[in-house]
Amino acid sequence: MSEEKKDNLQEAEGKEKEILEVQKEEDGKTNSEHEHTQNPDSENEDPLNEIDESNAEDAEDEGHKDRHEIPMPDYHAMNMEKLVAELEKLLKNEKVQAVKTHVDNIKHEFDLKYSELVEQKKEDFLNEGGNEIDFKYTSPLKIRFNKIYSEYKDKRNTYYKNLERTLKENLAIRLDIIEELKGLINVEENINDTYRHFKEIQDKWRNAGPIPRMSYNDVWRTYHHHVEIFYDFLDLNKDLRDLDFKHNLEEKEKIVSQAENLANESDINKAFRELQILHKVWKEDIGPVAREYREDIWNRFSEATKAIHQKRQEYFKNIDKVYEKNLEVKEEIISKINEISVKTVNSHGGWQKLIKEVEELREAFFNAGKVPYKVNEATWSSFKEAVRKFNRNKNAFYKNLKKEQHTNLEKKMELVKLAESLKDSEDWEKTTPIMKKIQSDWKNIGHVPRKYSDKIWEDFKSACNHYFDKLHAQKNHANKQEYEALDKKKEFLDNLKSFELSGNTDNDLEVVKNFISEWKSIGRVPFNKRNIESKFNKIIDALFKKLDVDKQEAELIKYENKLEQLANSDNDSLIDNERIFIRRKIEEVKSEIRQLENNLQFINADKNNPIVKEVRKNIDEHKKSLDVWKAKLKEVKNLNN
Repeated sequence: MSEEKKDNLQEAEGKEKEILEVQKEEDGKTNSEHEHTQNPDSENEDPLNEIDESNAEDAEDEGHKDRHEIPMPDYHAMNMEKLVAELEKLLKNEKVQAVKTHVDNIKHEFDLKYSELVEQKKEDFLNEGGNEIDFKYTSPLKIRFNKIYSEYKDKRNTYYKNLERTLKENLAIRLDIIEELKGLINVEENINDTYRHFKEIQDKWRNAGPIPRMSYNDVWRTYHHHVEIFYDFLDLNKDLRDLDFKHNLEEKEKIVSQAENLANESDINKAFRELQILHKVWKEDIGPVAREYREDIWNRFSEATKAIHQKRQEYFKNIDKVYEKNLEVKEEIISKINEISVKTVNSHGGWQKLIKEVEELREAFFNAGKVPYKVNEATWSSFKEAVRKFNRNKNAFYKNLKKEQHTNLEKKMELVKLAESLKDSEDWEKTTPIMKKIQSDWKNIGHVPRKYSDKIWEDFKSACNHYFDKLHAQKNHANKQEYEALDKKKEFLDNLKSFELSGNTDNDLEVVKNFISEWKSIGRVPFNKRNIESKFNKIIDALFKKLDVDKQEAELIKYENKLEQLANSDNDSLIDNERIFIRRKIEEVKSEIRQLENNLQFINADKNNPIVKEVRKNIDEHKKSLDVWKAKLKEVKNLNN
């Protein structure tokens, strides 16, 4: 700062004393314009005072015009991500001095929502068994918000630090202008030169720049006071004064006309902003008018101002009604959340449905708009408590669900272990039913914790797929062999049909035994082609009949081939399984015999009755079958001796 400016700033302190003296003088005046400016309205706050205060604020804020042009969104309806984006956009695109109200609103809403989130996270932490002193939470979104907000404060502080210096410098300049204006009185020079000097002072005043708001009205009144003194001085040159008064009256009439037209503006906020500008021009750019017109022109301007103020008051009354309606909507939403929070739900799906409903209600709450300021905090607290109550019940359910899921996890891990232990087994008949059962058991076990579900499912599926892939490969191979065996048996059967006994019983019996052995050695045929076995057995049974071999002996001869296979097997379990199978068949035949004999007792007829004969025939057939099975069991037992 130059030495000259420093001196001016020091002198300003002394000159401000004069301003206070002028203010006292001004307060005592009966000038109509000043009376209307200072006296409040009997019912409402004086619109003129309100405009004066607003203009005083704008006088030190070079960004006030930009501020009025920035829309004010409904930040309450925005989530935290959107709020951060809005803050970032304001800082990037707008002047820092123009966005204070916007930034304050954004911060207020972000802090509310973030506080709610932290409280919920803390409650979740405690519900999961955490210790309160160990709780810590932050989020990338909060870090990002803090960074942008800190950047805003740095820019704002830098701006206002520079502004403070500029305002003081401008105040010193304006005080100098007032001193220069005072010096025009009683000056020894041509009146035209003095008037021209006065106009130059007015131009300098208009371009002097913003000053501190606390000094604005007082400095203006002091300036205006000395302008009036100068016009009184110009009374010596009435023509110049009257010409200026006429010009000022014309300009003020234009302003009054514009103010009266603003009453038709539908956007009341825009009308009020433009009215402020008109008052600023009236005050700062236009000088006084002739005394006979002052009261009338001011009264017209004042009445136009009050008309707009009245519309503005009505607008705010209507806004209050809207806010009351919004309050009703929000109270209804809170009530619905409270109703949901006491519902009894015992399934994950049911809770997911309620969570969705509450989330929609939360969204509706934020979109419902503002409520009256006096109930804003209470409404927000009620909303938070309703949501928190719902979350507590939800968390209690999921806490128990997690215990159940951990139990399910242990069960499924046991199934994984069993599946992996069996996946390489080739005991298809024994292992396949077990593998199918554990797959069924897996489906019947409930959910497990999400972080484990994918891995254990992959492990289980991998083990099962490994086993069944091997099983299918084996079946495919076996099917190929079975069809090859079928072709061989068809050919064998065709040859067997043309066979004739030689008449030598011993030789023919040996040949038949070889037929049986060779047939068995060909192997299994596909299941749906097993009727070829019955065709072979019919031919063999017919040959045995021709050789006079009884049925039991024939059965045992056919069984010899299987016994040989069992004897040559290294698997003892095959013999055990065969023995178990025969014993089960023996018990089944015995049961049939007992049932038939029991039925026979209830038939009230002699032995020649056809029904009695049929039953006795069946009993005899079963007894013969029983003898065959007993003989087979004896042969199997001999294998272990």
